[in-house]
Amino acid sequence: MDAREALSEIARLKLEKDTFVLAHNYQLPEVQEAADFVGDSLALAQKALKIPNRRVLMCGVYFMAETVAILNPEKTVIIPDTTAGCPLANFAPVEMVREWKEKYPEHVFVAYVNSSAAVKAEVDICCTSSNAVKIVKALPQKRIVFLPDRNLGAWVKEKLPEKEIVLWPGFCVVHETVDPAAVYAAKQTNPDALVMVHPECPGDILAMADGVCSTGQMNEFVEKHPEAKRFIVVTEWGMVYALSRRFPGAEFIEPGGKRLECRNMKKNTLDKVIAALSDDTDRNRVSVPAETGQRARKAIEKMLRLS
Repeated sequence: MDAREALSEIARLKLEKDTFVLAHNYQLPEVQEAADFVGDSLALAQKALKIPNRRVLMCGVYFMAETVAILNPEKTVIIPDTTAGCPLANFAPVEMVREWKEKYPEHVFVAYVNSSAAVKAEVDICCTSSNAVKIVKALPQKRIVFLPDRNLGAWVKEKLPEKEIVLWPGFCVVHETVDPAAVYAAKQTNPDALVMVHPECPGDILAMADGVCSTGQMNEFVEKHPEAKRFIVVTEWGMVYALSRRFPGAEFIEPGGKRLECRNMKKNTLDKVIAALSDDTDRNRVSVPAETGQRARKAIEKMLRLS
């Protein structure tokens, strides 16, 4: 079936199966169109607490579906492709986190939501790219271990010099590979455009930004600059579609060179959405062990209270 027919079938299945569809901003354009709500990690977590449906389909990567399951233990949470993992989350295996807790017993452990449920269960609090600075600043403790993204952690460290922040040696494989020359060339070619950069990018990329923003904050940045009509977007290309859809009067430009694409995010297709919605087995279900979920939920809820 074509995209229009697929979207119609998804709408029918959502009603029949009492399912709410969440999608991250990095999803394929047609998957964003199929969703009931599209947002960044913080917005998705907040929305997950308000869903009345008995089933939730999370179009994103696996840790996002785990977060929804942690916040909704009474619901059935499914994902279109169970192999849609996150290399950044893989940089922080739970065994290594436990070793670091022994190494840094006087530190508060802050985990970016791009981490497994098992890791969330081991840390003191979670954060997202949109609230990382706010969360760490709100903590009364001075000594922090920030995991697993070293670039986001370095951004927080720069903003909060009064904190002693130990950085975990992980990174996003997409944002780590941004070409500084391509961003600089885009700025030179489009001098009237404002540059929005995701904080998972290395420091030399952040230094070229007019705004360092999570994907959700990119929406806010555009709203705060109504005089600007053109924006250079330095993050995964799905966000360019999300912005264009929300702000049709503005132009959103990707830096030249290698396109920024998260292959795992793009594993979720309309065909897989239909298959997951249609399947009444547990093939696509995302489950978190009860004890792990309870401990992880404390770290997530603490974040939500401070957000």
